[in-house]
Amino acid sequence: MTRLRIDLAYDGGGFFGWARQPELRTVQGTIEDALHKVLRVPVNDTDEPLRLTVAGRTDTGVHASHQVAHLDVSDDVLARCMGHMNVSVCEALARRLKAVLPADIVIHQVSAAPDGFDARFSALERTYVYRVADRSSEVDPRLRGCVLRVDESLDIDVMNQAAAMTIGLHDFGSFATPNPGGTTIREVKTAYWRRVPATPLVPDGLAMGETYRTPSLESGLLVFTIVADAFARNMVRSLVGSCVKVGSGRKSLDWFAGKMADPVREGSSGPIAPQGLTLEHIAYPADDQLATRAEAIRAVRTLP
Repeated sequence: MTRLRIDLAYDGGGFFGWARQPELRTVQGTIEDALHKVLRVPVNDTDEPLRLTVAGRTDTGVHASHQVAHLDVSDDVLARCMGHMNVSVCEALARRLKAVLPADIVIHQVSAAPDGFDARFSALERTYVYRVADRSSEVDPRLRGCVLRVDESLDIDVMNQAAAMTIGLHDFGSFATPNPGGTTIREVKTAYWRRVPATPLVPDGLAMGETYRTPSLESGLLVFTIVADAFARNMVRSLVGSCVKVGSGRKSLDWFAGKMADPVREGSSGPIAPQGLTLEHIAYPADDQLATRAEAIRAVRTLP
């Protein structure tokens, strides 16, 4: 058997999340169906299930610019993708997947995973970004699929005071739902709001003789960046929604602090719309620490 690491991206707008679901279009289901096709394995083959394990399951409508998954496949089955291509077996599989996958999924790379690698449990941290166009932003309709429009002026300073409360090891039970047998305790390493400065698309455009400097597409947007060792279900979207309520004046900082102090799930701290959220990055330790990290993270976390 060979374990493969698959680095990929997708526009989540047309998917019912990552995880395979009967009769629904999902990212996992679409890629696994493509794997069965290019490797010529029957869908219900129990000896070769071709099941993906992912670094982080994204919800319906959530995007990923860099997601990571792993796949265990027998060497003889993997060799079927070679054909007449004079490339490595990983490159051959990547090319064949790119040829059959829909345009809203992109394979960045397929590589042989190092010993001990687990896409989910070996991860050190994940980075998510949520993009918002508030009343102070110029709304670009081209970004409607990955930016949430909010018809309010948001106070970034107050929102950053709320975001700062999330940093550290906390029980995020007010903002997340645990998996069966799991916990909502997570360690947030950084969390902040910033407005994207108005910058030109090409910084040296004037040197090329332009009289008008085309702005970059994201100029003026309000973005929330959060990095944590892992995230519970709906955690990022619920934190964003709560920060927006504080930034608009509909809720107070004391309310947010109370939600952090008393981790009880209820309606006022529920998730905001999904389209503004993108999984941007997964970080892993050095190869010789992958197995140790995976073993440690499987343990159920508790607060000190």
